[in-house]
Amino acid sequence: MSTEINNPESTNPSALLEFRNVNTHYGAVHILKDVDLAIYPGELVCLLGGNASGKTTTLKTLLGMVTPTSGDVVLDGEVVNSQPTSYRVANGVTMVPENRRLFKRLTVKENLMLGAYLRNDRDGINEDLEGVYDRFPRVKERLSQKAGTLSGGEQQMVAIGRALMSRPKVLLMDEPSMGLAPALVQQNFELIEQINNEGMSIFMVEQNANMALSIADRGWVLLTGRVILDDTAEALRANEDLQKAYLGGGSGE
Repeated sequence: MSTEINNPESTNPSALLEFRNVNTHYGAVHILKDVDLAIYPGELVCLLGGNASGKTTTLKTLLGMVTPTSGDVVLDGEVVNSQPTSYRVANGVTMVPENRRLFKRLTVKENLMLGAYLRNDRDGINEDLEGVYDRFPRVKERLSQKAGTLSGGEQQMVAIGRALMSRPKVLLMDEPSMGLAPALVQQNFELIEQINNEGMSIFMVEQNANMALSIADRGWVLLTGRVILDDTAEALRANEDLQKAYLGGGSGE
């Protein structure tokens, strides 16, 4: 395991989002165990692991939905353990949730506008809406349509567009391939890679290890709440022990 990035004593101050020796519990159950992570500007990094490895808790802790028992969550140099989710979103962290989580009875445009609910720069919001329309012409064609009537691939476009409307510094993505038809999975990862190539920092939780690592810069592997592998994506793809990370049990997410 690499120690250069994951040593909290030598944490690079230019990291956008960090875990510094984070532990979390649900009651008496110890979920995340001494986890150190760092996401740097322009990176696409992925967090891999099987069920009950702690991936979901990692995202919830980054977003402020779970408070660490010990250790720090650091956003752009600021410890934000006590800050709510709204503060973190307003300061540059947003997520494309698992299974999109659109408001199905609202229109596509209403869903997109919810991504900008903490903003009051009308001109900037309109500019970003046009950017979403340029990126997703099919979304623009369906602005007045109820989000629940869209296909899975179209819903994913809206979910990504909604997240981009908050102008994030770091885009969190929770299982972006889940629920998509196999033919759309490759297309979805190509889109994620394109957004990253345009300068967006992305932290992606994903069970499709090969696909995630094919576009990522770096990755971590969680097993029962501990980081057991931490390396470049290329090295992780070549690691014969990688699959072992998916065979162990765990106490929960």
